[in-house]
Amino acid sequence: MRYELMKEAPPIIREFLDYIGNIKGRSDLTVEEYYRDLRTFFRFLMRDRGLVKGDSEIDEIDISTVDKEMVESVTFSEIILFLNYCKEDRSNNAATRARKTSSLRDFFNYLTVKTHQINHNPTESLEAPKRGKKLPKYLTLEDSLKLLEAVDGEFKERDYCILVFFLNCGMRLSELVGINLADINSENILTVRGKGNKERSLYLNPACVDALKRYLQVRPVDGIKDRNALFISRKRCRMTNKGVYYMVNHYLEKIGLGNQGYSPHKLRHTAATLMYQKGGVDVRTLQVILGHSNLGTTQIYTHIADEQIEKGLNANPLAKLSSH
Repeated sequence: MRYELMKEAPPIIREFLDYIGNIKGRSDLTVEEYYRDLRTFFRFLMRDRGLVKGDSEIDEIDISTVDKEMVESVTFSEIILFLNYCKEDRSNNAATRARKTSSLRDFFNYLTVKTHQINHNPTESLEAPKRGKKLPKYLTLEDSLKLLEAVDGEFKERDYCILVFFLNCGMRLSELVGINLADINSENILTVRGKGNKERSLYLNPACVDALKRYLQVRPVDGIKDRNALFISRKRCRMTNKGVYYMVNHYLEKIGLGNQGYSPHKLRHTAATLMYQKGGVDVRTLQVILGHSNLGTTQIYTHIADEQIEKGLNANPLAKLSSH
């Protein structure tokens, strides 16, 4: 776990972060998000209670003095005021406020239910802000083929392989850059590490196997700084999230889809949508492939199909016919 960001965290918060990271197995990024949410809350609380100068910039308030007594004194009303502050003053959308709500719930649940350090849980009846359903953005089958056809240049075998992996396996960006050579066995089964370092197996289909074979024939072998890494950058290091992002964006721009909200994560959505709509993959199988812990997350792809059905029916020339 990376502690650089959390040096000022008081012991009662640091203990919770250790639990989230080491016991619950959440990623470093997730732990940092928890900390940022809790830090913002206690900064707001300290200013609202007049514990710091009234003109203090909230993002510069030191929370190292937060202790058990302060945490136990938090009220439901103060949390509501905080969420209102996030909406009105920080322009946080419903999804961001829902995440902050979840962070506070988990923190107070840990202190009351898990460790019994405090007796009162002010988040017990707290409801998360309602979020409107947002359908994932994805490429059509035609656009996906155009994207693959656009690959060229010095690293075309590598870039093609990366795009094929995204579009066929539906993996996350972090999962792709984290692939090691040893993660692919002789039966073409790939082991990826997802959120919370959870491993799952993906069976590489013929397109992936062919693309991988062509890439491995030209993959650099001399002067490699991370010999375990599958995908190697121009500087002969493991490719980074940023490097893959720019590479994907380059080819999206080539086919006229630049600056339209597409990204490596949208290629994951594309794979899932194509598997569900064109391949007939059932939603539970799709859940396993994507590494979703909650089936509800996967079911968003069934909503895409429902929306398309509705559009299709409404496109019928007789759709607006009314009786007289």
